[in-house]
Amino acid sequence: MKTIMLVCVAGMSTSLLVTKMQKAAQAQNMEADIFAIAENEVEKTMENKSIDVLLLGPQVRYLKSSFDKKLAGTGIPLGVISMSDYGMMNGENVLNQALHLMK
Repeated sequence: MKTIMLVCVAGMSTSLLVTKMQKAAQAQNMEADIFAIAENEVEKTMENKSIDVLLLGPQVRYLKSSFDKKLAGTGIPLGVISMSDYGMMNGENVLNQALHLMK
């Protein structure tokens, strides 16, 4: 089971992308817990849940350096979803990005 956390401004705009990523995971016969949250809920969520990778939505990419510091020493990879994949809601590409970061 892979746990993929997506972070955006309010956790709402990314919900469609999460659905598309879940469908892509099912198509690959992969068990995955994929969810989106608002950036101000990350620390609380990480206290209660173990994650394998964290992806930032393009609208919060400016937070990457602060997340690099927060995740230092945790072994949790961090990435930024491309604007094109986000805009096209390309769940397969974003899932593949997450899997690549976990290798």
